[in-house]
Amino acid sequence: MRAVVTRVSSASVTTDGAVTGSIGQGLLVLLGIAPTDTPEHAAKLADKVTGLRIFEDGNGKMNLNLASVNGSLLVISQFTLYADLKSRRPGFTGAAKPDIAIPLYELFIRECRKAGFHTESGVFGADMKVASVNDGPVTIIIDTDG
Repeated sequence: MRAVVTRVSSASVTTDGAVTGSIGQGLLVLLGIAPTDTPEHAAKLADKVTGLRIFEDGNGKMNLNLASVNGSLLVISQFTLYADLKSRRPGFTGAAKPDIAIPLYELFIRECRKAGFHTESGVFGADMKVASVNDGPVTIIIDTDG
């Protein structure tokens, strides 16, 4: 699994003209899933994302995690994180098909909620418009393979 995690002041996702997810302070998570990913990858990544200490403390140091700032998550499926760029036109054979990806995407969201975090999401496979007010900006890339 691959995640691009951005610290945000706010973020939202709109599908077919309707807001399907919206958060204030927290993390925007673009989540890509590979064919070889497992439920263990989803649980491990959820734990890593929710435990990231990327929020500033009183001294301006990145010492606080999501729980420390009472933050939320907005999780968006993003198969393009597994783009093959051997040519100028990306290929996406490195991304999991929906029969594998959807259950793992949903599991990742459940794991974040189970850890006690308010978690919103987009609509898997839909054409979505994502808006965010990046804070910092701080953006971290996490790959369970690396």
